[in-house]
Amino acid sequence: MTVLLSGRWSAAEGERWAQLLREAMPEEQWLLHPPRNAAEAAAVEVAVVANPEPGALSGLPNLRLIQSLWAGVDRLLQDPSLPPGVPLARMVDPAMNEAMVHTALWAVLSLHRRFFELQAQQRQALWQAPPQLRAAECTVLVLGLGELGGRTAQTLAGLGYAVHGWSRRPRELAGVQIWQGEASLAQAQALAAADIVVNLLPLTPQTRGFFSAERLAQMRPGACLVNLARGAHVDEAALGAALDRGHLRHAVLDVFQQEPLPPDHPFWPHPQVTVLPHCAAQTDPRTAVPQVRANLAALRAGQPLAHLVDRGQGY
Repeated sequence: MTVLLSGRWSAAEGERWAQLLREAMPEEQWLLHPPRNAAEAAAVEVAVVANPEPGALSGLPNLRLIQSLWAGVDRLLQDPSLPPGVPLARMVDPAMNEAMVHTALWAVLSLHRRFFELQAQQRQALWQAPPQLRAAECTVLVLGLGELGGRTAQTLAGLGYAVHGWSRRPRELAGVQIWQGEASLAQAQALAAADIVVNLLPLTPQTRGFFSAERLAQMRPGACLVNLARGAHVDEAALGAALDRGHLRHAVLDVFQQEPLPPDHPFWPHPQVTVLPHCAAQTDPRTAVPQVRANLAALRAGQPLAHLVDRGQGY
């Protein structure tokens, strides 16, 4: 098969992916540039992509599969030229999943034990120990219980935290109290119960702007927000205001409305905000490439494809 590799990445990153993919699948014909004529376009049966430029996948009449190298596919789905009817598979990378759990765990531990405040005290030469609450006395709400959220919730529960999880669809996770459906969010039950909210929701039209001023006000006074999903989930001005007036205690943010975060953005110097440069969990080519190889083999053999996206749901 002819496979088009297309992405918005640095030259070095693109070269690394191309090398690993070609080494793992030498039997495929790899096209590392946009099709230059109708014959090249007609030959493409698979597109392996990393947030390609809008329109990069149009004009491929024999395309049978779009395989994303990233877990999130919201940017792909926003491209009006994305070929309809072509199966779209997202990346489920075990190394990235593990990294996301580690970052969420670090954030929750740091907020629970007030390590961010202790770091600030060090700069002031202030020797003052905070109260030490037990993990069971700290309620953590994980929003989104998919591949990443489910593992995060269960890991935190295993460490003794009082873990709640919210999912649009029915889920059962050992040690996790599940809130389900829009009603529990509309009534603010899940948000009002949490000391720390970890956002791992997919970005869809329904979740865009999820953390509005109204929803932030529904959170427990003194609660903390950890956003590891998408910047578009959060009304940044409303979050800043909630932190400034003391309603929320701290926010750990890995993603933002504009990236890189502008140098003059108020979150940079904000004492109650911890800024990460979208690095909570990155796809690891060493473990992601085998997932691509497995799906291409399944396509060739006419077998079911893994991790297909429901375009209507957005994930």
